[in-house]
Order: sequence, then C-alpha cells, then structure tokens
Amino acid sequence: MLIHPQIDPVAIALGPIAIHWYGLTYLAAFALFVGLGHLRLKHEPYAAQVVLGSWSKQDVEDILFYGVMGVVLGGRIGYCVFYNPVYYLEHPLEVLAVWQGGMSFHGGMLGVFVATAVFAWQRHRPWLWVTDFIAPCVPTGLAAGRVGNFINGELWGRAADPSLPWAMVFPQSGALMARHPSQIYQFLGEGIVLFIVLWLYARKPRAIGAVSGVFMIGYGSLRFMAEYFREPDAHLGLLALGMSMGQWLCVPMVLVGVALWLRAARHPIPA
Repeated sequence: MLIHPQIDPVAIALGPIAIHWYGLTYLAAFALFVGLGHLRLKHEPYAAQVVLGSWSKQDVEDILFYGVMGVVLGGRIGYCVFYNPVYYLEHPLEVLAVWQGGMSFHGGMLGVFVATAVFAWQRHRPWLWVTDFIAPCVPTGLAAGRVGNFINGELWGRAADPSLPWAMVFPQSGALMARHPSQIYQFLGEGIVLFIVLWLYARKPRAIGAVSGVFMIGYGSLRFMAEYFREPDAHLGLLALGMSMGQWLCVPMVLVGVALWLRAARHPIPA
C-alpha cells in the first residue's frame, strides 16, 4: 500500500506570513480561468461579439470577481445548510468561520448562479449566455482544488482492497487502512475529463443553454460516481438508498442539466 506523503500544508513561510498550498491552488484556479476565458472569447458566438465590442477581456476579469464572491459565500452557506444545518443553527456566528473549513461545491455552484445572474443583468445579456461562456473554464479550477485536497490529506476515500496498486493509507483519517485516493479520482474525472469534453463541445456554436446543460450533466454524473469511492461525512454517513449527501445533491443537478440541454436542442444555433 502507498502512504500519503504527509505534505506540509504551508508551501512558503516568511516569518509570520505563511502561504498555504491550498491558497496556491486557488490562485492557480483563478489564473487558469482567466487564461481559458481569453481563449473562450475566440469561440463563436463570442468572437463575433468581441468584434462588435460587446464582449472583451475585461469581462473575463469581471466575471471572475463575481464568481469568486459567489463561490466563497455560496460554498460556505451551502456547506452549513446541506451538511450540518442543526449545528450552525445553534452556532450561527460560526457560519463566518471559514478558516475552520467546510465548503460545498453545490452551494458554491448556486452562489455562482446568483453572481452570474447579477453580472448578466448589469450587462444586459442573457444569463445562460454567460453561464455557457464560463462552463468550459471551470473544470480546471475544480482540478486544482482537488490537488489542494490531496496535499492536505482531506476528503479521503472509502476502504479499498490493499492489493489495489494505488490504494493509500491516510494517517489523518485516524485508521491505518487502505483507502481509495478519491481526490485523485475527482481530479481526473471532474477536472481533466470534464474539461476535455466541455472544451471540445463548446468550440462550435451551440444553442443557448446547451453548454451549461452539458456541464451540469457531466459534473453531476462524474461526481455521483466518484462518491462511491469517497468516504461520506462522518456526521452524516450514507442517507436514503445508500447514497451520500453529495450524490443526492447531484441528482437534481443532472436533471436540470438534461432539461437545459433538451430545451437548447429545440432552439436554433446562433449564426
């Protein structure tokens, strides 16, 4: 069996200033979003809008700002509501204690929906047009986040057959047993595979909402499968039908994605 390398979570320490690996993965995610966003402006129908002056590189930075706010606020509130509502109702001030950990992707996604809706309203653009723009730029950021999870030795997987070549012991789990390195599974699935599929799909003009629909179907399906290898939250365990909270949150996500894609299929592709 492999042993988690127990990487120091602090990447750089300069006196009282400590820069954590997790923070660096967030910076990498933001940089990847900006770089891919600039490339996305070369895809139709956005390239034509750049020529007309209605889309620009500044829009990418502005969407990132709105998105970061949505991710942080939505991710934290989503974690409190979805994963531990009773505790945070009894300790409401700890909702603000983000340094204690606890972020939800699904909550962050809802926060991004709100943030992009505000951006679209301010710029007088269809909301799904904005979400279609950002969808292919998101998976690499998710991949960076999973690297941070692995470095921190958190969100480890369920028990695995010790003979599995990549089975790994996570001492942080409190049990010296072989586990699936589920962070790596999610890095590859929700990060790399989803990015490749979305980027190739979005390179050609698609009906409005189609790219967003494929993102929700793709992420929801891949995350649902990955949850079978990821250890459920200790205070929740497995819920109805033997599914984790993460899986139950993926179900409506996939259904909404299918509805978006079918809706888009009935509309013409923009010239």
